[in-house]
Amino acid sequence: MTSTGPDHPTRDAGFGIYLHWPFCAAKCPYCDFNSHVRHAGVDQPRFLDAFRAEIAHNAARTPGRTVTSIFLGGGTPSLMEPATVAGLLDAVAGHWAIAPDVEITLEANPSSVEAGRFRGYRTAGVNRVSLGVQAFDDASLKKLGRLHNAEEAFAAIGIAQAVFARTSFDLIYARPDQTPDLWRAELTEALARAAEHLSLYQLTIEPGTPFHGLAAAGKLVTPDDETGRVLYDVTQEVCGQAGLPSYEISNHARPGAESRHNLLYWRYGEYAGIGPGAHGRLVTPEGRICTVTERGPEAWLARVEREGHGIVETETLSPADQADEFLVMGLRLAEGIDPERYAALKGRPLNGNRIGMLLGDGLLHRLPGGRIAATPRGAPVLNAVVAELAA
Repeated sequence: MTSTGPDHPTRDAGFGIYLHWPFCAAKCPYCDFNSHVRHAGVDQPRFLDAFRAEIAHNAARTPGRTVTSIFLGGGTPSLMEPATVAGLLDAVAGHWAIAPDVEITLEANPSSVEAGRFRGYRTAGVNRVSLGVQAFDDASLKKLGRLHNAEEAFAAIGIAQAVFARTSFDLIYARPDQTPDLWRAELTEALARAAEHLSLYQLTIEPGTPFHGLAAAGKLVTPDDETGRVLYDVTQEVCGQAGLPSYEISNHARPGAESRHNLLYWRYGEYAGIGPGAHGRLVTPEGRICTVTERGPEAWLARVEREGHGIVETETLSPADQADEFLVMGLRLAEGIDPERYAALKGRPLNGNRIGMLLGDGLLHRLPGGRIAATPRGAPVLNAVVAELAA
C-alpha cells in the first residue's frame, strides 16, 4: 500500500496531518479563520487528550499511510506550550509511519515568539516555522489589529532563523492607502530578510469580519481592482528578480524550499484534518471523503470526549466533485496539472476546444509532459479560467 492508501489518481501527492489550534491572543479585524480568544486561559492537557482521541479515530480510517507532512495551524499554535506540541507530534507518530524527511511546520505570531519556546518546539520535532508578520510598518500593523510592531517582527524573524533551518513569513498587501511604490519598498525589505519562503496575500474583505462592516460604511477603502493587479504584478516581478519566484499564486520560494504540506493540498493529496473546525480529505474503500469537525472549541472538546472524535460532517465526493477540486487547486500552481489525472478522476477528459481557446487567449500554456498551467496573464483571473475548463 502506498503512502496515500487505496489506489487513487493522486496517490503519490503525499499524506499529511493538519492540526488546528483555534486559540489566539486577539482576533484580527480582517480574519475569518476559525480562531477564538479565551482570556481565562486554555486547559491544554485536556485539549491534548482530545486531540489524541481524534488522531486515533483518523488513524483507524487510514491504515498503512506514511506521513509526509504535519502542519500545526490556527489560531496561534505558538501559544501552545512546547510540551503540548510534543504530545501532539508523539500521538501522530504513535499511529502512522513517519517519512524520514517529514516536514513539520508550526505557525507563530511575532508577539508570541520567544527563543526558549522556539527551542522547545524544535526539540519536540518541529522543523519549519511560518510567521504571521503581515506588515513591516507600525501604522499598518495597528490598522490590521496585530499585537506586534515592526521591530518585534524583525526580532521574531531573527529568532526563527537562528533556531530553525526552514522558515517562512506572511505579508498582506493591497492594504488601505498602499501604492505600488510603497509595496515595492516593503517587499524589497522583506526579501532581504527572507531565507527561503514568503507567503504574500492580497487583502480580501471577508463577510462577517469587522473590516467588512467598515468597508460597507465607507470607513475602509482598499485599492481598486486595477491597482490590485499592479500590486500583484509588482509582487511577481520583485520576488522573481530576488530568486523567490511564485510556485503558487500567493507563495514564493527558492527552488526546493516550497512548503511540502501546501503542495500536498494543491496537488490534491490526502490529509487528515484534526481539531476544531478542521477539514480533511481521506481516501477510503468507499471513495474519497471530505470530513469537517465541530468549529466551536468547547463544543468540539465535548463531542470528542463523548464520541471519540469531533467530526460533524462526512461527505463522499463524486467523481465530478473530485475533478473540480483537483482543477481548482492544481491550477494555482506554476507546475499546473496533468490533464490525464483530471480525466482519471472525472471519468472523461477536459474539453480540448476549451483548452485550445484558453491557450489562444494567452491564459493557459502547455508545459513539458503534457501538463497545462495558467500563464502570468491567466493567474490573476484564475476563477474564470477554471470555470471555463470545468463547464
